[in-house]
Amino acid sequence: MTDVEPLNRQSAKVDLHQEQLRSAKLLIQQGKFSKATKQLKQLLDESPLHRDALYYLAVCQRKRQLNSEAQHTLERLISEHPQYGRAYQEMGHNFLAQKNTQSAMQSFEKAVALNPALIASWKALIPHYKAHSQTDQLQAAMAHVQWLSQLPPQLQSVTSLIHENRLQIAEQLCRQFLKQHAHHPEAMRLLAEIGNKLQILDDAEFLLESCVEFYPDNTRARMDYVQVLHKRQKFEKALEQAKKLHAMAPDNIAFEVALASENQATGNFDEALTIYQRVLDRKPDSHTVHSALGHALKTIGRTDQAIESYRNAYQIKADFGDAYWSLANLKTYNFTGEELTIMRTQEQLESTSAVDRVHLCFALGKALEDREQYGESFEFYHRGNALKQQAGQYRAERLEKEFDAQKQLFDTDFFNNHKGSGCDSTAPIFIVGLPRAGSTLLEQILASHSQVDGTMELANIIGLAHRLGGRRTNQQAARYPAILGELPEEQLLKFGEDFIADTQIHRQQGAFFIDKMPNNFRHIALIQLILPNAKIIDARREPMACCFSGFKQLFAEGQEFTYGLESIGRYYRAYVELMNHWDEVLPGRVLRVQHEDVIEDLETEVGRILDYCELPFEQSCIDFHKTERAVRTPSSEQVRQPIFKSAMQQWKHYEAHLQPLHDALGPALNNYR
Repeated sequence: MTDVEPLNRQSAKVDLHQEQLRSAKLLIQQGKFSKATKQLKQLLDESPLHRDALYYLAVCQRKRQLNSEAQHTLERLISEHPQYGRAYQEMGHNFLAQKNTQSAMQSFEKAVALNPALIASWKALIPHYKAHSQTDQLQAAMAHVQWLSQLPPQLQSVTSLIHENRLQIAEQLCRQFLKQHAHHPEAMRLLAEIGNKLQILDDAEFLLESCVEFYPDNTRARMDYVQVLHKRQKFEKALEQAKKLHAMAPDNIAFEVALASENQATGNFDEALTIYQRVLDRKPDSHTVHSALGHALKTIGRTDQAIESYRNAYQIKADFGDAYWSLANLKTYNFTGEELTIMRTQEQLESTSAVDRVHLCFALGKALEDREQYGESFEFYHRGNALKQQAGQYRAERLEKEFDAQKQLFDTDFFNNHKGSGCDSTAPIFIVGLPRAGSTLLEQILASHSQVDGTMELANIIGLAHRLGGRRTNQQAARYPAILGELPEEQLLKFGEDFIADTQIHRQQGAFFIDKMPNNFRHIALIQLILPNAKIIDARREPMACCFSGFKQLFAEGQEFTYGLESIGRYYRAYVELMNHWDEVLPGRVLRVQHEDVIEDLETEVGRILDYCELPFEQSCIDFHKTERAVRTPSSEQVRQPIFKSAMQQWKHYEAHLQPLHDALGPALNNYR
């Protein structure tokens, strides 16, 4: 039997299910609900968790007034597909059929939180908000209905598909529409949104730049343009666009917040704080603005004021999980007993959104850890991770396959054949590794040197890798990293020069600068080809400590591999194996710095790092905690203190729960140095 045959059988099965689903939907449109039910149950006999089949079965059951059966089907659907907004919309319709208005409205609110393109849910919420004098919610619902009603049906479908993460289908529909309606503003904006989600950020930027040029008054497109520029770390350009947006509607709070955010990104913290405060003077009950103000204050080290802002946020909205997690993420904050009670209560409420529940779980895990209630602490960490893993799409096998490809493609001969390629700049210092491995500490040590600029986790290398990978479906083979062997010398030189030019905005006067993006270890071949004289430091930490620290950290974005003990263990193991490969084919190229060694003997390790970077010794690197600079990572408070050892063995309090991690690490458990 060939490998193709199982794939063909799987494809045939998918095609059959799609045909059964199309037939059932046609029967529903014709009002033949019993016949549709029979077809859907046949499909579910073969594929019991099929999302669309469960959804349409619930619709049929409701139409046949079998509300209890519909409720049971919807509970199954939501259990298996908790991010599917249409399931909550159908739940709302089913509750309305049973005259349970309160539960119906809660379901509709969950539906639009997951998928704002569900116009039926917005329409159902409008009379409810009117009756309860919920002015802000009413205005938001009416604005969504107005916007969605103006969209052509094809673009309504595209919008909904984007929120359901069916991006390939959404892209096909959007491109077909643009062929017939060239330069349609909303189609251009939606296609850019798809590019944004697929990490094709240069395409998204180009589309939005064109859109605001054709339609300068389109504030929705300009706001998206600001956000894409921010994501590409083009902060000065994003600030310029945010200023234009604000000038178009000075009283628009969303535009003011965007202006504050971009001032913060460019280091204009005083201006950002002034704008946030101005917004709060007008709208003191905005929990999100209090939280944003807290983030800005935290970044510049004004911790007491940040705490006050986060507390203000949750006092306005008791289930606002981000406020509690932001307090926990300071790593130095101790929750009161009253706060712990509030958090427990809000986490258990059915009305709490999935996003807020995740934040609350991680915050409770940290709060209980600080109280040495490790068993219950682990339960919350585990629950928060499970919710994140359920919502994500991380597949360890795909990443391991990519790493294996790199080891096969890039050997000593490959790099010998590319000697002399790339840009000869010596300015970049890359700090790579896993998150929570001590990279922020190494960055703070180096950034304390007079010749080194600390920047942030720069997205340039990862963005270039995405561009080289191109657009593809999940079934198509990736072009990257194999494409690196096909790039001409002049292209490698240009990529290196572009990196130096594009990162200039983050630098001050130092001869060197740091790029502290941990996941750049996946792109060392690319770095070697385009920046052969750059320094690369591998920040490594003992595996159980590193992985468990990652497991209990809720990241702002990315790092999906951390949300499961097995997945993070496999990732660490694959990382060690890949770094061993680079040590073999590029001997001496990467400096490995063990976190535990830095903790035990700071002066020796600082000396090693400075020698490798060809920098003279400066005492400020030993006294790194005295350096005043904005720090934008979860370790921001820790690197403002002298070295401490308290967290090195913290994982041992949870050892009884960590067998899946232990097993997944395999040989890397002991062979990691």
